[in-house]
Amino acid sequence: MEKIASFTIDHTILPKGMYLSRKDANTVTYDIRFRRPNLESVMNNGAIHTLEHLFATFVRNSDVSDKIVYFGPMGCRTGFYFITTDTLSANDAVELTKKALRFCADFEGEVPGVSAKECGNYLDHDLFGAKQESAFMCDVLENWNEDMLAYPTK
Repeated sequence: MEKIASFTIDHTILPKGMYLSRKDANTVTYDIRFRRPNLESVMNNGAIHTLEHLFATFVRNSDVSDKIVYFGPMGCRTGFYFITTDTLSANDAVELTKKALRFCADFEGEVPGVSAKECGNYLDHDLFGAKQESAFMCDVLENWNEDMLAYPTK
């Protein structure tokens, strides 16, 4: 079998940030990397799960909700994939990501979709952890722009 695209990225040199992972047909996948792979501890499941609920709710309620395909965690627990249609510019994807992370960092109240009826693992959430993770990434991405979306090569 051929190696999939995400396995061709050199994870030993990958810093925290946001990267354009791939373009397929009419979708664009962004890699939002919260941890340096294999060098830093991974995110805890509860924080990941809560951040997923908050970020996805924010972007699916934004003025570009029709251009949002998916937001979810990587299995390695070092980041998230954010998938949009190709009609959302890279610059707009970066800016939306920053706004969504700020929303998550500042969130107060009941996390959306956290009941047995709405969520497949409603007991595993960590709002405090999600807010910390989001605030940290707000700092990482503060000056990020579309010119910085390429994966590093060295």
